[in-house]
Amino acid sequence: MNKYGFDIPNQPRKTYISDMEERWYVPYLASKFNLPIQTTKRSNFGQYDMAVNYLTSVLEESKAINKVAVYNIDHMAQIVFNGKDAASLLHRTIGANILDMKVGQCKYTLLLNEKGGVQDDMIIMKVKEDEFVAVINAGHDFTDIPSEGQSHKCIADIDRIMFHKKADEDINAFDVSDKFVKIDIQGPMSYKLIMKLYGENCLKNRNQPEKNMNFFSFNVFEFESNYYLLSRTGYTNRWGWEMYIPVAVAEDQFKRIVTEAIELGGLLVGLGGRDENRISAGTVGLPLMGQEYDPQHTPINAPLFDAAIDMTKPDFIGKQALEEELQNNPTKKMVLFITEGIVTGRGIYKDSIRLGSVTSSINSPNVLMEKRTAIGSTRKNVIGEDGIAAIGLGWLYKTPFDIDAEGKEITIINEEPVRIHVEFYKEDDTKKPVGTPVIGYITNEGITPATASKPLKNIENL
Repeated sequence: MNKYGFDIPNQPRKTYISDMEERWYVPYLASKFNLPIQTTKRSNFGQYDMAVNYLTSVLEESKAINKVAVYNIDHMAQIVFNGKDAASLLHRTIGANILDMKVGQCKYTLLLNEKGGVQDDMIIMKVKEDEFVAVINAGHDFTDIPSEGQSHKCIADIDRIMFHKKADEDINAFDVSDKFVKIDIQGPMSYKLIMKLYGENCLKNRNQPEKNMNFFSFNVFEFESNYYLLSRTGYTNRWGWEMYIPVAVAEDQFKRIVTEAIELGGLLVGLGGRDENRISAGTVGLPLMGQEYDPQHTPINAPLFDAAIDMTKPDFIGKQALEEELQNNPTKKMVLFITEGIVTGRGIYKDSIRLGSVTSSINSPNVLMEKRTAIGSTRKNVIGEDGIAAIGLGWLYKTPFDIDAEGKEITIINEEPVRIHVEFYKEDDTKKPVGTPVIGYITNEGITPATASKPLKNIENL
């Protein structure tokens, strides 16, 4: 096949503003809060060298979302598909209905393999009738060149999609990630920040300028002779935006955005805080590629399945595998839990019966004291007034909640959330529990309320 994806780099890449994080932000943060300058903890994420946190702790950065959190998300790639047959190609390869999209609309969707496993999750934006932009995860822009007789170790999303292009179709595909720097601005003060720096017009509905822009829509706007793209999206389930800034002005705009965020009580947030923010989002958290999603398992019964996959479409990659699994009434369930400590890699048990496995776990400063107390822990750092608990996600073999006469889960009784107490054990090679368990409970109440889709009038005047 023709190769569109990049070669695998010999060493982790840097985002466009990685050096600026060290050269400008760390000294600025140290001066602003009288902090000692230290080496930023960094990690390889999708073949990018990314900050886990800065001079502020993961816990401090996790709390910034309650005011305004800024993310350097420039490791995500933007792929353009254009031509008169671009919509048709995307419609028959990825899970979402592309043909019913309107210009200015965004859709969350999944790219599956033939077995129904998840290769990537992404946002699709319709720029013109014949042009779309796919925003994909870090590390999904590589296609290797296998040795003779060997199969690919990795295939870029662009190649997985373009492999299905017909010979007579008019479609072009190319990566434009080097033209823009992606910065996310999330939290209730995000509206005020963007309006102050870029004006209110960029936040208005493109079709009804007297109204605010809709959830999962985007605008292209001009600022100081440069064109930006701003989408009302973000993987936090809170009010927020994702901004695509022209490379030529990215450093100056990054400074402006972060400086204003700090004035509003926010922070630049690294990988750790961002992980907390997506788990603490809404009632059940948000799945992450490589954690809750992977190529070996289908996304059926994940919280965003119905939003990401349109099973009424005639066909898309992996549809047959999903249909076969659905015919067997799969019982697996992704759940959120609150625990007295981090439980990464542990099994989930109740009454000595294994219920499933942990896929994500992180300490959170955003768990209310009442929810922490309900764990039943004796740990002082959990039950104290300023205590913390861990939050996480996991896959279970079946739902742990009772089912009512209509076949729905009973997650609330007498206006109180149902909390199912469980134990989290380390396991040996045979999946047998060992050692002392960490305690916690499964719940459908979430950590913080979901606000992303609520009217912007709620935050216009904060």
